[in-house]
Amino acid sequence: MAAGCANPPPNSDGASSGGGSARAQETLLDRVLRTGVVRIATDPDYPPQSSYDATTNTWKGFDVDVATEIAERLGVKVQWERPAWDVVTAGGWNDGWDLSVGSMTVTAQRAQVLDFSAPYYYAPAGLAVRDGSPISSIGQLTGKTVGVCEACTYESYLERRLDIPGYRIAYVVPRNITIRTYGTDATAIQDLVSGRIDAVMSAVSTLQSAIDRGNPIGLLGEPVFYEPFAAAADRSSPFDPASFMAKVSSIIDRMHQDGLLSRLSMRWYGTDLTVSR
Repeated sequence: MAAGCANPPPNSDGASSGGGSARAQETLLDRVLRTGVVRIATDPDYPPQSSYDATTNTWKGFDVDVATEIAERLGVKVQWERPAWDVVTAGGWNDGWDLSVGSMTVTAQRAQVLDFSAPYYYAPAGLAVRDGSPISSIGQLTGKTVGVCEACTYESYLERRLDIPGYRIAYVVPRNITIRTYGTDATAIQDLVSGRIDAVMSAVSTLQSAIDRGNPIGLLGEPVFYEPFAAAADRSSPFDPASFMAKVSSIIDRMHQDGLLSRLSMRWYGTDLTVSR
């Protein structure tokens, strides 16, 4: 889901990955408020959730709007970071950024290394095939090659090891498939269009966005599961993230209550994905 990994910037406060710091008692919330900047990791090539236009130097998308609103309600500015998705989900960020707002699913494995906020929306996952493909049902994927983002929930789903606390997962994709992983969903979709793979699994919104942009692909069957997406911080941060994530969660709760998340969902997806299913 994310693009090439950016090199983490040096820590101006003297913190190290081992946890030592010239401001040892400073929390992540303290540091963000003191500097007036929150460094947010998201994907420059994941529309409609997030995308970056180099010609205008602008970011746009649902995740971008959510992150920008979180920063505004914190009273700080956003500094965008673009680390690789597998680096974000692995934790151990070495103080390269403060918060991930990148449609990350809350899983039991990730929760071991990341501190999650309250979910800000819930989205369906599904599959797509090329227009004209002889594959007309999910059951016909037996023996086929399915592309998927590396280290994401869709890969875990295809491997039948997805663990989302509080969710019961029904595995409907056949076991006998070849899984091909990609650094981004966009690259997987390109290979699908080119005929290098037989299907792609991703967020339905991502697949629909590719269809709307003219890619000759179509959704295959119904969504296979719904997943909760939340913001995340690194548990191993040299600055304690607990109070920061409590504050982010309270902001997200207020965004649910005042209807902003619903309005943003309608703007970017044409439907309200902010209610759990």
